[in-house]
Amino acid sequence: MKISIGNDHAGPDYKKAIVDFLEKQGHEVINHGTNSTDSVDYPDFGHPVATDVETGKADLGIVICGSGNGIAMTVNKHQGIRAALCWTKEIAALAKQHNDANIISIPARFTSIPQAVEMVDTFLKTDFEGGRHQNRVNKIACQ
Repeated sequence: MKISIGNDHAGPDYKKAIVDFLEKQGHEVINHGTNSTDSVDYPDFGHPVATDVETGKADLGIVICGSGNGIAMTVNKHQGIRAALCWTKEIAALAKQHNDANIISIPARFTSIPQAVEMVDTFLKTDFEGGRHQNRVNKIACQ
């Protein structure tokens, strides 16, 4: 699977751990994130991830910022994106099962690195249930 990842200054250590995990699992990673803790603007790293997922260059995306909110708001501006802010593996599973999320947003300042890796693992392994949820997902994008 191809995974696009982007992060701001709050997430370089998270990104490194997640990329290491993904590559060990055999996934290809497209890295749009910063490797520095110097202050940057999360939209500069979120938009490329959303574009990768929206255009099919990547199968799924991962975005990371301090609260997870700003970068989630950014990527959700793209019509083909359904990003979910997650802070537990259970929420990550539900985001895929019920909402067909295609990007997971991780709050670096409110989760540990092992939690983040666990959420990513769950997110990748969980399938969309479809059925009654499909009609709701169809209503998310603006027409």
